[in-house]
Amino acid sequence: QVQLVESGGGLAQPGGSLELSCAASPAIPKNYVMTWYRQAPEKQRELVAATTNYYKDSVKGRFLISRDNVKNTVYLQMNNLKPEDSAVYYCNGYDQYSPDTLLASWGQGTRVTVSS
Repeated sequence: QVQLVESGGGLAQPGGSLELSCAASPAIPKNYVMTWYRQAPEKQRELVAATTNYYKDSVKGRFLISRDNVKNTVYLQMNNLKPEDSAVYYCNGYDQYSPDTLLASWGQGTRVTVSS
Protein backbone atom coordinates (compact mmCIF):
# COMPACT_ATOMS: atom_id res chain seq x y z
CA GLN A 1 0.00 0.00 0.00
CA VAL A 2 1.49 3.29 -1.11
CA GLN A 3 1.12 6.32 1.10
CA LEU A 4 1.27 9.86 -0.20
CA VAL A 5 2.08 12.89 1.93
CA GLU A 6 1.63 16.36 0.51
CA SER A 7 3.48 19.41 1.83
CA GLY A 8 4.58 22.88 0.87
CA GLY A 9 1.31 24.76 1.03
CA GLY A 10 0.84 28.02 2.81
CA LEU A 11 0.00 31.65 2.33
CA ALA A 12 1.23 33.42 -0.77
CA GLN A 13 0.58 36.85 -2.20
CA PRO A 14 -0.92 37.23 -5.66
CA GLY A 15 1.92 36.89 -8.15
CA GLY A 16 3.94 34.81 -5.73
CA SER A 17 5.19 31.26 -5.94
CA LEU A 18 4.96 28.05 -3.97
CA GLU A 19 6.33 24.58 -4.59
CA LEU A 20 4.28 21.64 -3.40
CA SER A 21 5.79 18.25 -2.74
CA CYS A 22 4.23 14.81 -2.62
CA ALA A 23 6.34 12.11 -1.03
CA ALA A 24 5.40 8.54 -1.78
CA SER A 25 6.33 5.55 0.31
CA PRO A 26 7.57 3.06 -0.34
CA ALA A 27 7.76 4.05 -4.01
CA ILE A 28 5.88 5.20 -7.09
CA PRO A 29 5.47 2.36 -9.57
CA LYS A 30 6.94 3.27 -12.94
CA ASN A 31 3.68 2.62 -14.80
CA TYR A 32 1.77 5.19 -12.79
CA VAL A 33 0.93 8.65 -14.03
CA MET A 34 1.14 11.16 -11.21
CA THR A 35 -1.37 13.94 -10.76
CA TRP A 36 -2.17 16.97 -8.68
CA TYR A 37 -5.78 17.83 -7.87
CA ARG A 38 -7.25 20.70 -5.90
CA GLN A 39 -10.48 21.34 -4.11
CA ALA A 40 -11.72 24.78 -3.19
CA PRO A 41 -14.45 25.27 -0.58
CA GLU A 42 -17.84 24.11 -1.82
CA LYS A 43 -16.37 22.99 -5.12
CA GLN A 44 -15.58 19.60 -6.57
CA ARG A 45 -12.06 18.26 -6.67
CA GLU A 46 -10.49 19.08 -10.03
CA LEU A 47 -7.47 17.85 -11.89
CA VAL A 48 -4.79 20.50 -12.12
CA ALA A 49 -1.82 18.73 -13.67
CA ALA A 50 -0.53 15.32 -14.64
CA THR A 51 2.85 13.97 -15.62
CA THR A 52 1.39 13.28 -19.07
CA ASN A 53 1.93 17.03 -19.60
CA TYR A 54 -1.72 17.78 -18.95
CA TYR A 55 -2.51 21.11 -17.31
CA LYS A 56 -5.84 22.66 -16.53
CA ASP A 57 -6.27 25.62 -18.85
CA SER A 58 -6.27 28.16 -16.04
CA VAL A 59 -2.83 27.07 -14.80
CA LYS A 60 -1.06 26.57 -18.14
CA GLY A 61 2.15 28.54 -18.28
CA ARG A 62 2.11 29.10 -14.51
CA PHE A 63 2.29 25.61 -12.97
CA LEU A 64 4.84 22.88 -13.63
CA ILE A 65 4.55 19.28 -12.49
CA SER A 66 7.68 17.20 -12.14
CA ARG A 67 8.64 13.82 -10.80
CA ASP A 68 11.80 12.56 -9.11
CA ASN A 69 11.85 8.79 -9.41
CA VAL A 70 14.87 8.48 -7.12
CA LYS A 71 13.28 10.45 -4.29
CA ASN A 72 9.81 9.06 -5.09
CA THR A 73 8.49 12.59 -4.93
CA VAL A 74 6.25 14.60 -7.20
CA TYR A 75 6.39 18.37 -7.25
CA LEU A 76 4.09 21.14 -8.35
CA GLN A 77 5.82 24.44 -8.93
CA MET A 78 3.22 27.18 -8.87
CA ASN A 79 4.15 30.62 -10.16
CA ASN A 80 2.20 33.84 -10.63
CA LEU A 81 -0.36 32.63 -8.13
CA LYS A 82 -3.88 34.02 -8.23
CA PRO A 83 -6.53 34.13 -5.52
CA GLU A 84 -8.54 31.58 -7.49
CA ASP A 85 -5.70 29.10 -6.99
CA SER A 86 -6.59 28.95 -3.30
CA ALA A 87 -7.59 25.39 -2.45
CA VAL A 88 -6.45 22.22 -0.78
CA TYR A 89 -4.08 20.45 -3.14
CA TYR A 90 -3.86 16.68 -3.30
CA CYS A 91 -1.61 14.34 -5.20
CA ASN A 92 -2.37 10.87 -6.44
CA GLY A 93 -1.60 8.68 -9.38
CA TYR A 94 -3.23 6.22 -11.70
CA ASP A 95 -2.13 3.13 -13.54
CA GLN A 96 -1.53 4.14 -17.16
CA TYR A 97 -2.80 0.72 -18.25
CA SER A 98 -5.88 0.90 -16.01
CA PRO A 99 -6.75 4.56 -15.40
CA ASP A 100 -9.46 3.73 -12.87
CA THR A 101 -6.82 2.25 -10.55
CA LEU A 102 -5.59 4.90 -8.16
CA LEU A 103 -2.18 4.69 -6.56
CA ALA A 104 -3.32 5.43 -3.03
CA SER A 105 -6.10 6.65 -0.83
CA TRP A 106 -6.52 10.39 -0.81
CA GLY A 107 -4.31 12.06 1.78
CA GLN A 108 -4.82 15.16 3.88
CA GLY A 109 -3.66 17.47 1.15
CA THR A 110 -1.86 20.75 1.61
CA ARG A 111 -3.70 24.06 1.80
CA VAL A 112 -2.75 26.93 -0.48
CA THR A 113 -4.10 30.38 0.23
CA VAL A 114 -3.41 33.22 -2.16
CA SER A 115 -4.27 36.56 -0.66
CA SER A 116 -2.83 40.01 -0.18
